[in-house]
Amino acid sequence: MDARWDILILSKEGAMPHRDIQQPNYPVVETLLNSIAGWVNKYREVLGRTNDLGQCSRDEVMQIAKDLGVSAIELRELVSKGPHAADLVQKMLVALNVDPKAIANSNPLVMRDLQRLCITCTDKKRCASELAKGTAAAHFHDFCPNALTLDALFTEQNRSVKH
Repeated sequence: MDARWDILILSKEGAMPHRDIQQPNYPVVETLLNSIAGWVNKYREVLGRTNDLGQCSRDEVMQIAKDLGVSAIELRELVSKGPHAADLVQKMLVALNVDPKAIANSNPLVMRDLQRLCITCTDKKRCASELAKGTAAAHFHDFCPNALTLDALFTEQNRSVKH
């Protein structure tokens, strides 16, 4: 890597770039600084996630938890997982040929429960892998904590289609 410093030379004509001086090359220091910067950014992200409710009063946290049907402790744990912790449930629904927006509109409490279970799921790697391979619909019963709820939705959906 041949990086050069830009030095401005003042003359009658004004400032002109001069590129004759080479910048020292310190790959070990650069790698170390990049690693430290990455760690700091990761720390800030995690700290920000765990402090998302930090701006709320105790009563506000209790009200939010009540509205969601969880305890304040559960709410704090759910928030600590980050804003994308329930993204896989959306993808799973699509893999099962179910419109996530339709469920959210027709039965928001069910959708909220699906999201809550997805957030706390311990098999996210397998879920993501099955979704990526296109095999999630065939195997979700083996790992998805939402399998029973999804089966109940399909049974209810089939009943309403027949009537």
